[in-house]
Amino acid sequence: MNNPEHLSILGRRLLDRRGFLGTAGLSTAGLALASLLDADGLLADDVRTVSGKTPIRPNIDPNTPYAARPAHFEMPAKQVLVIYCPGAVSHVDTFDYKPALIKLHGQKPPGLPAVTFEGPTGNIAKPFWEFKPRGETGKMVSELLPNLANQVDDFCFFHALTTDTSAHPQGENFMNTGFTMEGFPSFGAWVTYALGTENQELPSFVAINDPRGLARSGKNNFGNGFLPAAFQAADFTAKNPPNNLHRPAGLTRGADRGTVQLLQRLNAKHLEKYPGDANLAGRIASYELAGRMQTSVPEVMDLSGETESTLKAYGIEGGSELRGHYARNCILARRLLEKGVRIVQLFNGSDPAGGNGITNWDSHSDIAETHAMQAEIMDQPTAALLADLKQRGMLEHTLVVWATEFGRMPFLQANGTGRDHNPSAFTCFLAGAGVKKGFSYGESDEFGFEAAVDKTTVYDFNATLLHLMGLDHERLTFYHNGLERRLTNVHGQVIHDVLA
Repeated sequence: MNNPEHLSILGRRLLDRRGFLGTAGLSTAGLALASLLDADGLLADDVRTVSGKTPIRPNIDPNTPYAARPAHFEMPAKQVLVIYCPGAVSHVDTFDYKPALIKLHGQKPPGLPAVTFEGPTGNIAKPFWEFKPRGETGKMVSELLPNLANQVDDFCFFHALTTDTSAHPQGENFMNTGFTMEGFPSFGAWVTYALGTENQELPSFVAINDPRGLARSGKNNFGNGFLPAAFQAADFTAKNPPNNLHRPAGLTRGADRGTVQLLQRLNAKHLEKYPGDANLAGRIASYELAGRMQTSVPEVMDLSGETESTLKAYGIEGGSELRGHYARNCILARRLLEKGVRIVQLFNGSDPAGGNGITNWDSHSDIAETHAMQAEIMDQPTAALLADLKQRGMLEHTLVVWATEFGRMPFLQANGTGRDHNPSAFTCFLAGAGVKKGFSYGESDEFGFEAAVDKTTVYDFNATLLHLMGLDHERLTFYHNGLERRLTNVHGQVIHDVLA
């Protein structure tokens, strides 16, 4: 096979030892040059998203990943409070008034499916709580949430939301990460990846779990997915603060400070050996933040300075023990936002043993009792939190998102006491910076069964949230496994009608 005739001149040269070694040497030099250019951020980037727009890469210093960064464009919202209610709050029993359910109560649903997610459908059920007009807008809201009902003039409702799944884990994933599968970055991770935070003493993203535990999808609801680990949420509650905040009893303040200084010197020397290792730099930055949190977190969690009238307004006393714990979580959320934390995600509902309406809003049976249980915990503290933010002027720069993963059916399940999952129509609302007040966008049909007017996908909803934070959802991307990934996948339109 020496110098075979059927090969080209170039092919024969590659088989030559000297030619092969020379070509390999040049290739190795090229790879080395590309690596050096990449380390200095000098490589050209002509990657396009499916929309044809050039990604806008956040300029992130690996040594200071939490530093504040500019938005794509100027918008009033600088922080976000997400109030998430796992289990699927019934829209037809809270914010989406449907007189047809009262008219046809007890009858078979005309023109609706005979079988749904859980099996055969039951009869149409009127709202389990009376609806009344509220505020100057006259918005119809049920008696289930009387305190939130009094604030409807500040809310912007989405009444024609739809989702791609009728299962809770996938529904939570989809609402919070834009994908039904696990392993994708959460909304909070995307925002902090893009914008960082104003307070370097506290995490940029904090998840405050329900006093009863995690939601069905657990930490995936506030995880970083494939984004750098620095952008996952720190999760704790008013009842359960982060571990290891206090130094051991046998360690003096001076010795503790000396240990920290030694670690900083060792970390700095180690980082000098690997200047292009963003993962190493991110881990060091996370450990240094954890050290600073030993001072900042106890301060922000100390509610002793709150006035008696504030504690009373939030409902810490006078209700169930769970309401008291959730109320403290609400005060903690406000205090974190006051300190400049970029994203706070507050959970009302958990899933330690399936939920079933007892620990979350998943009321397949006994909805009159179980939804009332969750409302007693959520309503007063949440309303007090929103009123507190408004009174302090914080809604001028804080976007509030109240959300659940899907709605519930207008008819009863076969057992006759609860409502099944409804992915085809549900309600969420916004308040605060950048959104219209006392406004409703979209409509479900006369039964609240399907989105009928201005149907809105979760992609559209998330695209709008990013827009309100000054971020273009088509340009906020991260290159992962050969794809330019984004919160809205390849979908989503900003709903401009809800913008103030």
